[in-house]
Amino acid sequence: MSNNQGFKSGFVSIIGRPNVGKSTFINRVIGQKIAIMSDKPQTTRNKIQGVYTTENSQTIFIDTPGIHKPKHKLGDFMMKVAQNTLKEVDLILFMINAEEGYGRGDEFIIERLKQTNTPVFLIINKIDQIHPDELLPIIEEYKNLYPFKEIIPISALQGNNVDTLLKQIESLLPEGPQYYPDDQVTDHPERFIITELIREKVLHLTREEIPHSVAVVMDSLERRENNKAIYVAATIIVERDSQKGIIIGKQGSMLKEVGKRARVDIEALLGSKVFLELWVKVQKDWRNKASQLRDYGFREDEY
Repeated sequence: MSNNQGFKSGFVSIIGRPNVGKSTFINRVIGQKIAIMSDKPQTTRNKIQGVYTTENSQTIFIDTPGIHKPKHKLGDFMMKVAQNTLKEVDLILFMINAEEGYGRGDEFIIERLKQTNTPVFLIINKIDQIHPDELLPIIEEYKNLYPFKEIIPISALQGNNVDTLLKQIESLLPEGPQYYPDDQVTDHPERFIITELIREKVLHLTREEIPHSVAVVMDSLERRENNKAIYVAATIIVERDSQKGIIIGKQGSMLKEVGKRARVDIEALLGSKVFLELWVKVQKDWRNKASQLRDYGFREDEY
Protein backbone atom coordinates (compact mmCIF):
# COMPACT_ATOMS: atom_id res chain seq x y z
CA MET A 1 0.00 0.00 0.00
CA SER A 2 1.32 3.40 -0.88
CA ASN A 3 1.60 6.17 1.66
CA ASN A 4 3.51 8.50 -0.67
CA GLN A 5 3.24 12.17 0.00
CA GLY A 6 1.41 13.61 -2.94
CA PHE A 7 -0.28 10.32 -3.87
CA LYS A 8 -3.53 11.03 -5.71
CA SER A 9 -6.72 9.02 -5.83
CA GLY A 10 -10.31 9.48 -6.80
CA PHE A 11 -13.48 8.22 -8.40
CA VAL A 12 -14.30 8.61 -12.07
CA SER A 13 -17.69 7.87 -13.57
CA ILE A 14 -18.12 6.98 -17.25
CA ILE A 15 -21.45 7.88 -18.83
CA GLY A 16 -22.77 7.75 -22.36
CA ARG A 17 -25.37 6.14 -24.57
CA PRO A 18 -25.26 2.38 -25.08
CA ASN A 19 -22.63 1.18 -27.53
CA VAL A 20 -20.24 4.11 -27.21
CA GLY A 21 -17.46 1.75 -26.07
CA LYS A 22 -17.39 2.18 -22.28
CA SER A 23 -16.52 -1.44 -21.53
CA THR A 24 -13.94 -1.58 -24.33
CA PHE A 25 -12.30 1.44 -22.73
CA ILE A 26 -12.33 -0.10 -19.24
CA ASN A 27 -10.90 -3.35 -20.58
CA ARG A 28 -8.17 -1.47 -22.40
CA VAL A 29 -7.18 0.47 -19.27
CA ILE A 30 -7.53 -2.31 -16.74
CA GLY A 31 -5.91 -4.78 -19.10
CA GLN A 32 -2.70 -2.82 -18.67
CA LYS A 33 -2.69 -2.97 -14.88
CA ILE A 34 -5.52 -4.89 -13.38
CA ALA A 35 -6.32 -4.42 -9.73
CA ILE A 36 -9.99 -5.25 -9.46
CA MET A 37 -12.58 -6.45 -11.90
CA SER A 38 -15.91 -7.71 -10.73
CA ASP A 39 -19.26 -8.29 -12.27
CA LYS A 40 -20.91 -8.32 -8.86
CA PRO A 41 -22.73 -5.13 -7.95
CA GLN A 42 -20.58 -3.75 -5.16
CA THR A 43 -23.30 -1.64 -3.61
CA THR A 44 -26.91 -0.90 -4.28
CA ARG A 45 -25.91 2.16 -6.23
CA ASN A 46 -23.10 1.50 -8.60
CA LYS A 47 -20.40 -0.97 -9.25
CA ILE A 48 -16.70 -0.61 -9.42
CA GLN A 49 -15.64 -1.57 -12.91
CA GLY A 50 -11.94 -1.30 -12.45
CA VAL A 51 -9.12 0.26 -10.51
CA TYR A 52 -6.11 1.64 -12.35
CA THR A 53 -3.08 2.01 -10.08
CA THR A 54 0.20 3.68 -10.97
CA GLU A 55 3.14 4.67 -8.80
CA ASN A 56 1.58 8.09 -8.12
CA SER A 57 -2.15 7.58 -8.32
CA GLN A 58 -5.14 5.32 -8.15
CA THR A 59 -8.19 5.88 -10.35
CA ILE A 60 -11.35 4.02 -9.42
CA PHE A 61 -13.75 3.77 -12.35
CA ILE A 62 -17.37 3.35 -11.38
CA ASP A 63 -20.40 2.59 -13.44
CA THR A 64 -23.27 5.02 -13.06
CA PRO A 65 -26.79 3.62 -13.23
CA GLY A 66 -28.04 4.29 -16.76
CA ILE A 67 -28.89 7.87 -17.50
CA HIS A 68 -31.99 7.90 -19.64
CA LYS A 69 -35.44 9.46 -19.68
CA PRO A 70 -37.37 7.80 -16.85
CA LYS A 71 -40.50 5.96 -17.96
CA HIS A 72 -41.83 5.05 -14.51
CA LYS A 73 -41.37 5.46 -10.75
CA LEU A 74 -38.40 3.10 -10.60
CA GLY A 75 -36.84 4.95 -13.53
CA ASP A 76 -37.26 8.21 -11.59
CA PHE A 77 -35.51 6.68 -8.61
CA MET A 78 -32.64 5.34 -10.72
CA MET A 79 -32.23 8.74 -12.30
CA LYS A 80 -31.93 10.35 -8.87
CA VAL A 81 -29.32 7.78 -7.91
CA ALA A 82 -27.41 8.45 -11.13
CA GLN A 83 -27.63 12.19 -10.53
CA ASN A 84 -26.30 11.82 -6.96
CA THR A 85 -23.48 9.60 -8.15
CA LEU A 86 -22.44 12.28 -10.63
CA LYS A 87 -22.21 14.79 -7.79
CA GLU A 88 -20.09 12.48 -5.65
CA VAL A 89 -17.35 11.54 -8.09
CA ASP A 90 -14.21 13.56 -8.76
CA LEU A 91 -14.52 13.48 -12.53
CA ILE A 92 -17.08 12.47 -15.16
CA LEU A 93 -16.10 11.02 -18.52
CA PHE A 94 -18.91 11.61 -21.01
CA MET A 95 -18.21 9.20 -23.85
CA ILE A 96 -19.67 9.52 -27.32
CA ASN A 97 -19.31 7.47 -30.47
CA ALA A 98 -17.55 9.46 -33.23
CA GLU A 99 -19.47 7.51 -35.88
CA GLU A 100 -22.90 8.36 -34.50
CA GLY A 101 -22.40 12.00 -33.55
CA TYR A 102 -24.89 13.97 -31.52
CA GLY A 103 -28.20 12.33 -30.62
CA ARG A 104 -31.28 12.74 -28.46
CA GLY A 105 -29.74 10.65 -25.68
CA ASP A 106 -26.79 13.04 -25.51
CA GLU A 107 -29.13 15.99 -25.12
CA PHE A 108 -30.68 14.37 -22.06
CA ILE A 109 -27.25 13.58 -20.55
CA ILE A 110 -26.00 17.13 -21.11
CA GLU A 111 -29.08 18.51 -19.31
CA ARG A 112 -28.12 16.32 -16.35
CA LEU A 113 -24.48 17.42 -16.48
CA LYS A 114 -25.59 21.02 -16.17
CA GLN A 115 -26.95 20.18 -12.72
CA THR A 116 -23.57 19.14 -11.33
CA ASN A 117 -20.36 21.05 -10.61
CA THR A 118 -18.16 18.02 -11.17
CA PRO A 119 -15.60 18.52 -13.98
CA VAL A 120 -16.51 16.70 -17.20
CA PHE A 121 -14.22 15.39 -19.95
CA LEU A 122 -15.79 14.74 -23.35
CA ILE A 123 -14.33 11.51 -24.72
CA ILE A 124 -14.87 11.04 -28.45
CA ASN A 125 -14.39 7.31 -28.95
CA LYS A 126 -14.02 5.21 -32.12
CA ILE A 127 -11.98 7.84 -33.97
CA ASP A 128 -10.44 4.95 -35.93
CA GLN A 129 -13.83 4.59 -37.64
CA ILE A 130 -14.00 8.11 -39.12
CA HIS A 131 -11.94 10.30 -41.43
CA PRO A 132 -9.76 12.78 -39.45
CA ASP A 133 -11.52 15.69 -41.20
CA GLU A 134 -14.79 14.65 -39.58
CA LEU A 135 -13.41 15.12 -36.07
CA LEU A 136 -13.28 18.91 -35.90
CA PRO A 137 -16.99 19.48 -36.63
CA ILE A 138 -17.87 16.99 -33.84
CA ILE A 139 -15.60 18.84 -31.39
CA GLU A 140 -17.11 22.20 -32.39
CA GLU A 141 -20.68 20.96 -32.02
CA TYR A 142 -20.18 19.58 -28.49
CA LYS A 143 -18.05 22.53 -27.40
CA ASN A 144 -21.05 24.77 -27.94
CA LEU A 145 -23.30 22.56 -25.82
CA TYR A 146 -21.32 22.36 -22.59
CA PRO A 147 -18.11 23.80 -21.04
CA PHE A 148 -16.11 20.56 -21.04
CA LYS A 149 -12.91 20.66 -19.00
CA GLU A 150 -11.13 18.66 -21.71
CA ILE A 151 -12.13 17.16 -25.06
CA ILE A 152 -10.12 14.04 -25.85
CA PRO A 153 -10.55 11.92 -28.99
CA ILE A 154 -9.56 8.27 -28.50
CA SER A 155 -9.86 4.80 -29.94
CA ALA A 156 -10.47 2.47 -27.00
CA LEU A 157 -10.23 -0.52 -29.32
CA GLN A 158 -6.84 0.38 -30.80
CA GLY A 159 -5.55 2.31 -27.77
CA ASN A 160 -4.99 5.63 -29.59
CA ASN A 161 -4.62 8.49 -27.12
CA VAL A 162 -5.72 6.38 -24.13
CA ASP A 163 -2.45 7.08 -22.27
CA THR A 164 -2.92 10.82 -22.80
CA LEU A 165 -6.40 10.53 -21.31
CA LEU A 166 -5.10 8.62 -18.27
CA LYS A 167 -2.47 11.31 -17.66
CA GLN A 168 -5.13 14.03 -17.90
CA ILE A 169 -7.30 12.13 -15.40
CA GLU A 170 -4.36 11.74 -13.01
CA SER A 171 -3.57 15.47 -13.16
CA LEU A 172 -7.12 16.26 -12.05
CA LEU A 173 -7.39 13.78 -9.15
CA PRO A 174 -7.21 15.14 -5.60
CA GLU A 175 -4.53 13.96 -3.17
CA GLY A 176 -5.79 10.93 -1.32
CA PRO A 177 -5.02 7.48 0.07
CA GLN A 178 -4.55 4.32 -1.93
CA TYR A 179 -7.89 2.60 -1.33
CA TYR A 180 -6.96 -0.73 -2.90
CA PRO A 181 -3.79 -2.81 -2.74
CA ASP A 182 -1.75 -2.90 -5.96
CA ASP A 183 -2.55 -6.47 -6.86
CA GLN A 184 -4.13 -8.25 -3.92
CA VAL A 185 -7.67 -7.50 -5.00
CA THR A 186 -7.44 -9.28 -8.33
CA ASP A 187 -8.62 -12.56 -6.86
CA HIS A 188 -10.86 -11.03 -4.23
CA PRO A 189 -13.40 -8.54 -5.48
CA GLU A 190 -15.38 -9.77 -2.49
CA ARG A 191 -12.95 -7.99 -0.15
CA PHE A 192 -14.65 -4.74 -1.01
CA ILE A 193 -18.12 -6.21 -0.51
CA ILE A 194 -17.13 -7.62 2.90
CA THR A 195 -15.92 -4.21 4.12
CA GLU A 196 -19.16 -2.67 2.86
CA LEU A 197 -21.24 -5.29 4.71
CA ILE A 198 -19.42 -4.48 7.96
CA ARG A 199 -19.85 -0.75 7.36
CA GLU A 200 -23.55 -1.23 6.68
CA LYS A 201 -24.01 -2.96 10.07
CA VAL A 202 -22.19 -0.12 11.86
CA LEU A 203 -24.47 2.46 10.23
CA HIS A 204 -27.63 0.43 10.88
CA LEU A 205 -26.86 -0.14 14.53
CA THR A 206 -25.53 3.29 15.45
CA ARG A 207 -27.95 5.42 13.38
CA GLU A 208 -27.28 9.17 13.70
CA GLU A 209 -24.42 8.83 16.17
CA ILE A 210 -21.89 7.75 13.57
CA PRO A 211 -21.42 9.71 10.34
CA HIS A 212 -21.39 8.01 6.96
CA SER A 213 -17.71 8.75 6.68
CA VAL A 214 -16.88 5.76 8.88
CA ALA A 215 -14.58 3.49 6.87
CA VAL A 216 -13.74 -0.19 7.05
CA VAL A 217 -10.36 -1.53 5.99
CA MET A 218 -9.70 -5.21 5.37
CA ASP A 219 -6.63 -6.45 7.25
CA SER A 220 -6.66 -10.08 6.20
CA LEU A 221 -8.78 -12.72 4.52
CA GLU A 222 -7.44 -16.27 4.70
CA ARG A 223 -8.57 -19.84 4.76
CA ARG A 224 -7.25 -21.97 7.63
CA GLU A 225 -8.01 -25.19 9.49
CA ASN A 226 -7.89 -27.56 6.54
CA ASN A 227 -9.92 -25.06 4.51
CA LYS A 228 -12.95 -25.46 6.74
CA ALA A 229 -13.19 -21.80 7.73
CA ILE A 230 -12.26 -18.38 6.45
CA TYR A 231 -10.66 -15.88 8.82
CA VAL A 232 -11.54 -12.27 8.22
CA ALA A 233 -9.90 -9.42 10.12
CA ALA A 234 -10.99 -5.84 9.55
CA THR A 235 -10.57 -2.42 11.17
CA ILE A 236 -13.36 0.13 11.52
CA ILE A 237 -11.92 3.63 11.21
CA VAL A 238 -13.57 6.62 12.89
CA GLU A 239 -12.62 10.24 13.45
CA ARG A 240 -13.02 10.68 17.21
CA ASP A 241 -12.52 8.77 20.45
CA SER A 242 -16.19 9.32 21.32
CA GLN A 243 -17.18 7.48 18.11
CA LYS A 244 -14.81 4.66 18.98
CA GLY A 245 -16.61 4.35 22.32
CA ILE A 246 -20.02 4.18 20.63
CA ILE A 247 -18.96 1.47 18.18
CA ILE A 248 -17.32 -0.67 20.87
CA GLY A 249 -20.30 -0.20 23.23
CA LYS A 250 -20.62 -1.25 26.88
CA GLN A 251 -18.19 -4.10 27.48
CA GLY A 252 -17.83 -4.51 23.74
CA SER A 253 -21.53 -5.22 23.21
CA MET A 254 -22.01 -3.02 20.14
CA LEU A 255 -18.91 -4.32 18.34
CA LYS A 256 -20.03 -7.87 19.12
CA GLU A 257 -23.44 -7.20 17.55
CA VAL A 258 -21.85 -5.60 14.47
CA GLY A 259 -19.63 -8.67 14.11
CA LYS A 260 -22.50 -11.11 14.61
CA ARG A 261 -24.69 -9.51 11.92
CA ALA A 262 -21.84 -8.97 9.49
CA ARG A 263 -20.67 -12.57 9.86
CA VAL A 264 -24.07 -13.93 8.78
CA ASP A 265 -23.89 -11.90 5.55
CA ILE A 266 -20.22 -12.68 4.91
CA GLU A 267 -20.86 -16.42 5.33
CA ALA A 268 -23.69 -16.15 2.82
CA LEU A 269 -21.41 -14.28 0.42
CA LEU A 270 -18.46 -16.67 0.71
CA GLY A 271 -20.47 -19.86 1.20
CA SER A 272 -18.23 -20.88 4.07
CA LYS A 273 -17.90 -20.73 7.83
CA VAL A 274 -16.33 -17.41 8.81
CA PHE A 275 -14.39 -16.23 11.87
CA LEU A 276 -14.55 -12.45 12.00
CA GLU A 277 -12.27 -10.24 14.07
CA LEU A 278 -12.98 -6.52 14.26
CA TRP A 279 -10.92 -3.64 15.63
CA VAL A 280 -11.79 0.03 15.94
CA LYS A 281 -9.20 2.71 15.28
CA VAL A 282 -9.32 6.51 15.47
CA GLN A 283 -7.77 8.35 12.56
CA LYS A 284 -8.27 12.05 13.16
CA ASP A 285 -8.33 13.42 9.64
CA TRP A 286 -9.90 10.36 8.06
CA ARG A 287 -12.94 12.27 6.92
CA ASN A 288 -10.92 14.62 4.75
CA LYS A 289 -9.20 11.76 3.02
CA ALA A 290 -12.31 9.70 2.63
CA SER A 291 -14.80 12.32 1.58
CA GLN A 292 -14.90 10.67 -1.82
CA LEU A 293 -15.87 7.37 -0.22
CA ARG A 294 -18.50 8.85 2.05
CA ASP A 295 -21.53 7.82 0.10
CA TYR A 296 -20.20 4.83 -1.76
CA GLY A 297 -21.51 2.27 0.65
CA PHE A 298 -24.93 1.13 1.56
CA ARG A 299 -27.11 4.00 2.70
CA GLU A 300 -29.84 2.88 5.02
CA ASP A 301 -31.83 6.01 4.25
CA GLU A 302 -32.27 4.82 0.68
CA TYR A 303 -34.25 1.71 1.43
